[in-house]
Parts: sequence; C-alpha cells; structure tokens
Amino acid sequence: MTYVKQALDVALRWLCVGLFAALVLVVVWQVFSRQVLNSPSTWSEELAKYVFIWLGLFGAALVFGERGHIAVDALVRKMPERWQRWNAVLGQIVIAAFAVLVLVYGGWQVSELAWNQSMPGLPLKVGWLYLALPLSGVLVLFYTVYHLVAVVRGVENATADGEPEAI
Repeated sequence: MTYVKQALDVALRWLCVGLFAALVLVVVWQVFSRQVLNSPSTWSEELAKYVFIWLGLFGAALVFGERGHIAVDALVRKMPERWQRWNAVLGQIVIAAFAVLVLVYGGWQVSELAWNQSMPGLPLKVGWLYLALPLSGVLVLFYTVYHLVAVVRGVENATADGEPEAI
C-alpha cells in the first residue's frame, strides 16, 4: 500500500505541476490578448476556470494524502494516546463518509446531469468540469484508508503530520 501511495503522490504532484503551468499559460495569454492585442480571447477565461477547479481539487487530495491539511488538535494532543488514536480513527471515518457520499456519489450525479451541457467558449461539455469531483473523491478515499490503517496499526502518530514508516 505504501508503494501505491508513493506512486500516486508522484503522479499527483506532476499532474498539479502540469495543471498549474497550464493555468499560468492560459492566464498569460488572456492578459496578453486583452491588453496587447486589444482582442480578448473568447476561450481563455472558460479554460482557466476549468483548470483552476481541477487544480484545486487534485491539489487538495494531494495535501490530504500528505496529512498537510489544517487541523486544530490542541485539545486532542492533551488526551491520552488511546483517545488520540480513537479520535483519529473517528476523523478518518467521517472523512471517508464525506468522500464517498459527497465527492464520489454526489460528484458523479452532478457530472451525469451536466454531461450534455455545452460550454459556450470551449468545445467541451460541462460534465468534464464536474468529473473532477468523483475523481478527487476516490483519491481522498484511498488516502483516508491508507491513514486509517496506519493509525490503527500504530505506524502513524494519531496527531502528527508526516508519513508512516511502512504499511
């Protein structure tokens, strides 16, 4: 499981780098065409929105996988180790439920509803925009299971950031 996570981390990092580079290029073109050419691009704003949303969702999944998300754990750190572990397990279960119900199921439903809607500025369907929700949900679910197993086995600290030794 650790090797799959490491490969997924690398793939997500490169995907996020690629999406960020694409976002920069699209926005630079948008500014250049508007300010220099006095002929605003009709497609660049739409594409920038798409890329930004995909970047945000996949970047959030990557940060979640690295346990770099925000957590206020001042009270949890004062609890006994066993309670900290139970709190971490409960948190991972709640996150897994959110990922399955909202991101995967809800994202798939909204993607299906919007699949045939066209974007005015791009030759793409709106469903492609919403497809990022279930995809990122699957990634968050994988990372949730990974961290849940690590915390239960005692390989990963319940409150500390960072990678476990090996699962």
